Amino acid sequence: MAVRDKGEAGLLTRDEEKLKEPKDYAVILLNDDYTTRDFVVEVLMLIFHKSPEEATRIMLNVHRKGQEMVGVYTWDIAITKADQVHAIAREYDYPLRCVVEEA
Repeated sequence: MAVRDKGEAGLLTRDEEKLKEPKDYAVILLNDDYTTRDFVVEVLMLIFHKSPEEATRIMLNVHRKGQEMVGVYTWDIAITKADQVHAIAREYDYPLRCVVEEA
């Protein structure tokens, strides 16, 4: 913060800095023909902390629609979660993918 002298009896004031809110990014899970439904539900519960019911609903939407938004986060968190999905899918030899888009 910049401090400047107003010239009035040594009175100092602070220039207000305008802080921008961070942008939001959506993590979108993509459907594929190989990853099992149970694995997708487990990933949603483990990485995105979804309840079993919500994870199942999201998994079914991904299956029916081809994709579904899983959550909205700041950039760093969204990228980290996407990387975690890709890492665990790779570990279990599934092609499960997700993308991060500006919300």
